Amino acid sequence: MTEAKTDYKEVPTGDGEEIKKEDEVVGLKPKMTLLNGITVIVGSIIGSGIFISPKGVLQNTGSVGLSLIVWITSGLFSMVGAYCYAELGCMIQKTGADYAYIMVTFGPFLAFMRLWVECIIVRPCSQTIVALTFSVYIMKPFFPTCIPPDESARLLAAVCILVLTFVNCWNVKWATRVQDIFTGAKLFALAVIIITGFVQLGRGETQYFNFDKSETDVTKIALSFYSGLFAYNGWNYLNFVIEELKDPVRNLPKAIYISISLVTIVYVLANVAFYTTLSPAEVLGSEAVAVTFANRLYGYMAWIMPFFVACSTFGAVNGVLLTSSRLFYAGAMEGQMPEILTMIQVKRMTPAPAVLFMSFLSLVYLGSSNIFALISYVGFATWISIGLAVLCVPWLRWKAPDLERPIRVNLVWPVLYIIATIFITILPMWEAPIETGIGVGIISTGIPVYLIFIKMRKPVWVKRNLSKLDIFMQKIMMVCQPENPACL
Repeated sequence: MTEAKTDYKEVPTGDGEEIKKEDEVVGLKPKMTLLNGITVIVGSIIGSGIFISPKGVLQNTGSVGLSLIVWITSGLFSMVGAYCYAELGCMIQKTGADYAYIMVTFGPFLAFMRLWVECIIVRPCSQTIVALTFSVYIMKPFFPTCIPPDESARLLAAVCILVLTFVNCWNVKWATRVQDIFTGAKLFALAVIIITGFVQLGRGETQYFNFDKSETDVTKIALSFYSGLFAYNGWNYLNFVIEELKDPVRNLPKAIYISISLVTIVYVLANVAFYTTLSPAEVLGSEAVAVTFANRLYGYMAWIMPFFVACSTFGAVNGVLLTSSRLFYAGAMEGQMPEILTMIQVKRMTPAPAVLFMSFLSLVYLGSSNIFALISYVGFATWISIGLAVLCVPWLRWKAPDLERPIRVNLVWPVLYIIATIFITILPMWEAPIETGIGVGIISTGIPVYLIFIKMRKPVWVKRNLSKLDIFMQKIMMVCQPENPACL
């Protein structure tokens, strides 16, 4: 018997056309290079965080010197976490990244809680934060001496979300074009800020770089990491597409080191640039730090900063909508998410149900316009979940020592990361009990959902009604599974 060939083939049809064998083209192929991996991580991390987090970090550190230490430490903290994820990603090469790691290590309940946190809190709440940042920056030129009206900011953020919801539901190409056009804006804005900072340093503008009034309360310092780490959020996104990365054992750790080092340098230099011109009081009193910075230095060209930052954040909202379907798909494949969220619109070929679900939750979070309270919700939920994923490293070393580990990290790193995660999630409870309490409450809602809809054996009449509801939603939105030929 000859061995079956798996190479690509083209099979001629009767009319001279060539078609690809379906069993040979279905599935993800490793096409991403090291450079692609670096751009995925850098593009995922750099968003609105650097434009809004300087105020949150300074607010809880008290001095410029300590705030810069927090920015550097946040970068190193993210690097350690990403290094631990490198071992997990090369050992468990499944779609879903940390969701898949927790599923393999701790079972379906904790995996579902991670999925619940990501889908119900982290992604929609992050989208709301970015949309609010967009509205603040786009309105700031019209309110140069005061804070833009709260109702107007929320309304404009809602318009931003709804416009991009329409774009992502209507045409995938439109969505990708929006992403392509607006991605360069954030890089341009940061380049302008950093170059200006070097010019200011050359002029000797260093009067604010000190540790005067540094905060000594460790709970407040821990809270400052929520803002700092929020700006680094996205370092684990390459693990979501590891099956598409060429030679992941070699390229994944390299992409991590290069990209996070690059982002850390950019973030620290951007903060240095801000403080060459703005005093701590001015940063704390500003709703849009980059705009205040531009108003002080660029004269009649100051409008470029809010414009490009608004473009950056507009693209970031689009990016969240564009990439959310992968996580929904991974959860549905494990039977832990409604099947409807994996389906696509039969005429527009877009993941309309997932996009609409994300948008609805984001609009719910617009009930609060306090960006830093929202960051606390996201930070608390995110770092508990990621800390649990990092715990998989020592746990699997103990429970499954024979698993193949192409990358093997020193156990010191996951242990340090887990201790630091406990520090930045437990201590802020005393300083921000309301925000962390709300975060705990939202996370806890996943427990009854899991017990009722996944764990419990549902009666026949419940299954029948759920099936009818699913069919009804499919008809309303005209969606079906992408594997169905009718959707192709």
